[in-house]
Amino acid sequence: MDFKDKYRKYVEITEREIKTLFRIKELPQRRVTEAMCYAVCGGGKRIRPVMTLASAELCGGNMTDAARVAAAVECVHNYSLVHDDLPCMDDDDLRRGRATCHKVYGEDMAVLAGDGLLNFAFEILSDISGFKTLDAGQLVSIISTLSNASGALGMIGGQVVDLACENRSDVTLDELLYLHAHKTGALIRAAVRCGCLCGSGVEESKVLDNYAESLGLAFQIKDDILDVTGSEGVLGKPVGSDVECGKTTFVTLLGMERASKYLVSETEKAKAALKPLGKKGEFFAELADFLLKREF
Repeated sequence: MDFKDKYRKYVEITEREIKTLFRIKELPQRRVTEAMCYAVCGGGKRIRPVMTLASAELCGGNMTDAARVAAAVECVHNYSLVHDDLPCMDDDDLRRGRATCHKVYGEDMAVLAGDGLLNFAFEILSDISGFKTLDAGQLVSIISTLSNASGALGMIGGQVVDLACENRSDVTLDELLYLHAHKTGALIRAAVRCGCLCGSGVEESKVLDNYAESLGLAFQIKDDILDVTGSEGVLGKPVGSDVECGKTTFVTLLGMERASKYLVSETEKAKAALKPLGKKGEFFAELADFLLKREF
C-alpha cells in the first residue's frame, strides 16, 4: 500500500469513528451538540489522528481501540480551533472553507461547543468499556498525555504567549519557537505518543517523539508561509490574517527565503530522526514530505 492509500485509509477510519461517536440526540441542549458536530465533522487534513493511527499500527496496537483514541485527539484539536477562531482570540470568520463555529452558532454557543469537545475527548478515553484491549493503566497514560498537551503547559500556554506577542515588534526567535512548540507542537507530539501507548512501542515512542518535535515546527513554518503565498480558495481560510492581527510569524521575523530554508531543514531533521525505525518509518518520512509540499 503506497503513502496516499495508507493516508486515505487512516482518514477513513477517523471519519467513521467520529460519525459513530457524534450521533446527535433530541435533547434540550441539542444546539451545543450540533455546534460540536459542525466543528469536528467539517473535514480537515486529520493530520493528528492519522499520526495516532500510524503510530498505533507501528507499535502493534489494536486499530479499533486506536480509532477511538484518534477521535479523542481530533476532538481536542477542534476544540482548540473553535476557541482560536473566537473574536476574543484570532477573530476568524472562515475555517475549512466554511463559516467558523461562532459565525454560525453565535459566540456563546461556540465557547460551549469548544468546552464540550474538550470534555468529550476525555469522556471517550475514560469509558473503559468502549475499548477491546487497552486497560485502565494504558488509558490513564493516554489521558495524562493528552491533557498535558492541551493544558496550560501545552496548547493553552502557547496561546497565552501568542496573545502576549501580538502587536510587538521585538518578538525573538526563541519566543516564537517556544510559542509554537506549545500551541502547535504539543498536540502533534501527543498524537504520536497516544498512538504508541495503544501498543507496546517504548523505543518507537522515543523515536517518533523526536520526529514529531521537528515535524510540528515544520508544520507551523509552512502555515506561516502559506498565510503569505497561499490561496484562500485552497486554504479554506483568509490569507494574510496573521499580519492583520499583528502577529509575528516565521516569515515576518526571518523573511521568506530564510523561513523556507528553515522549513526544509526541520523537515529533513524530522526524517533523519526516523533512521532507527528503518523501513517501518517510511510512512512517517513520506508524511513529512507531504506536509512540506502541501498547499492547504
